[in-house]
Amino acid sequence: MKDTVSANIGKFEDPKWTAKGEERATVSLTNPQTLWFNTGTLCNITCVNCYIESSPTNDALVYITADEVRDYVDQLEDRAWGVREIAFTGGEPFMNPQMIDMARASLERGYEVLILTNAMRPMMRKTVQAGLVELNADFPGKLTLRISVDHFRADLHDEERGAGAFDKTLAGMKWLRDNGLKMAVAGRTVWGDTDAESRQGYAGFYAQHGFAIDAFDPAETVLFPEMDERIEVPEITTACWGILGKSPDSVMCSSSRMVVKRKGEEKLAVLACTLLPYAPEFELGQTLAEAERDVALNHPHCAKFCVLGGASCSA
Repeated sequence: MKDTVSANIGKFEDPKWTAKGEERATVSLTNPQTLWFNTGTLCNITCVNCYIESSPTNDALVYITADEVRDYVDQLEDRAWGVREIAFTGGEPFMNPQMIDMARASLERGYEVLILTNAMRPMMRKTVQAGLVELNADFPGKLTLRISVDHFRADLHDEERGAGAFDKTLAGMKWLRDNGLKMAVAGRTVWGDTDAESRQGYAGFYAQHGFAIDAFDPAETVLFPEMDERIEVPEITTACWGILGKSPDSVMCSSSRMVVKRKGEEKLAVLACTLLPYAPEFELGQTLAEAERDVALNHPHCAKFCVLGGASCSA
């Protein structure tokens, strides 16, 4: 899978020390809020810059089952993590034939559920539609679908996802709207719009179609930066927290873990990060107990995506 290339040669190699010999920053699991499940890397489309390389043929991560989700929910309660939300990503989660059952297994235990989807054909199958309507009726306000809308303009969205993708996603969103399901949106900042410009554009898109989504709430309209490992980024040292005025508790691995099932493996694995499914150094073990250990910020994504967000660690 994707490897770090030339721009960062010599960096992000030692989990304890940076290339300059400074102590690498680590993050503890201080406030677990979300347990993620990757439902499998198969997807109905192939996007230009998919961070997990999902496609109709990539089965590097295979389908998980509702029973496996229940096992980890049992572990959650045994470990008393205090998690609020169970979240599902892919691939396209609705490619997994047990997606509705997995969501129900989580909702029945009192968790909120978030499903990341492109809202295209897999979600629009009649059996899936019926399942979503039933879940929403049985657990009102507890289920959210976060729709991938890379840009509020159809032409730019389709640059990433293929001709006609925007219209298919829009049709799925209208179905969700008409059936009273809660939606959020995940967009991207690859086209150089400012945050304000992006949010204003999404606000117009939502207003045009009557979508009850707040464009100015980062939890409802999540704007992701491009994750390009070819761009040089600084390593994060223990001194960076003070320089940036930022707490380790604000980094995603302080509040979440992700469960995956690798092709050919009998046991599932717990990862530190949803963004690094193929990096072996971010695999923490097979159980939630093993996954309670600290995470070394030893990857370019840790710096660019999670810590810096465009800032610099230089004093």
